[in-house]
Amino acid sequence: MINDLETRMNNLLRNRSAKFASRRQQDIQDQCQAYMTNKAQVVVDHDNQLRQRRIAEREARRARRRRGREGKNISGHHEGLSSDDEENQSEITKYCQERDEIEMRASEVIEDVVDDFSDTDCVRERFMSWKRKYGDTYKEAYIGLCLPKLVNPFVRLQLINWNPFDERCKDVEEMKWFDSLLFYGFEEGSPIDKDDDDNKLIPAVVDKIVLPKLSYLAENVWDPLSTTHTCRFVKLVKKLLKDYPTVNANSKNTQNLLKALVLRMKKTLDDDVFMPLYPKTVLENRNSGPSVFFHRQSWTCIKLLGHFLSWDGIISRKVLQGLALDGLLNRYILLGLQTAPFNQETLLKCQTIVSSLPKTWFEELNEDKTIPQL
Repeated sequence: MINDLETRMNNLLRNRSAKFASRRQQDIQDQCQAYMTNKAQVVVDHDNQLRQRRIAEREARRARRRRGREGKNISGHHEGLSSDDEENQSEITKYCQERDEIEMRASEVIEDVVDDFSDTDCVRERFMSWKRKYGDTYKEAYIGLCLPKLVNPFVRLQLINWNPFDERCKDVEEMKWFDSLLFYGFEEGSPIDKDDDDNKLIPAVVDKIVLPKLSYLAENVWDPLSTTHTCRFVKLVKKLLKDYPTVNANSKNTQNLLKALVLRMKKTLDDDVFMPLYPKTVLENRNSGPSVFFHRQSWTCIKLLGHFLSWDGIISRKVLQGLALDGLLNRYILLGLQTAPFNQETLLKCQTIVSSLPKTWFEELNEDKTIPQL
């Protein structure tokens, strides 16, 4: 039942994420066709009505975000820096209904379990009692190594609705299972045995249960173009690396998480990055459709560069430089800068790019040298 509920929640989150990505790609395609400079390329379009509807919806979303920024008095914003991830009320209602239904089912899974085995508190007390009364047989049975598997169903059940990209999401350390297992094996007044496997219970749970869930979210739900998503994700992974000894480069589950992050970033480069190129004469009129589209895409790419570089210190430098510098800066952003008019906005873009580069990359270089990709 837990497997089934996990699959349903994963699919719900993945489909929602895929819907936003597909809409964004369709919008770029629509704008690209609308601003073709070669007038000979006339497209006979039977879907014109659908396109007009998409344009109206897209512009309405942009107008709402613009009004929201004006209300908050946000300065230094450029078109292309916001994430287009709004939904209409019917979509929100449908998503919330499905999510709530899964959460309700999850709360019923252990209803028919006898009280002695119905949650982590009960299980903890059973084994703590065994350890206190018959410590030798407890050790001989390797209970410390078995505990992560024994608490697995309870932890996974509480993590079913855990989505770190959602602002209403609880921190793992605020969950009931964490609180229940935090001091497992500790007796007040007794010395701490560093070799006791009981002391490694929560780090083991994080490695075996939390990291695989994060790997799925990284590959299927995380939107690298979303500033909110990326900030929350980077902060969470940094915290796990700092606080849990099991989250390290030698851990298979940590390696899988890093691979998932890199795969998702590569997918974004392949599917979501587009830099339209127009003659300088077209771009000189800053208010023209092609110019607005060009600058929006340009700022989106610069935003994505900053998001990629925020993983510095987590993803290996060589891999990150390949993605950020070879895959994004040199392939797309520089092309845009070369075709843009030389003015204040272009200088601001250069400044934003330079300020997003990690200072640590340049610390060991000689004064007349730079990173090969630059």
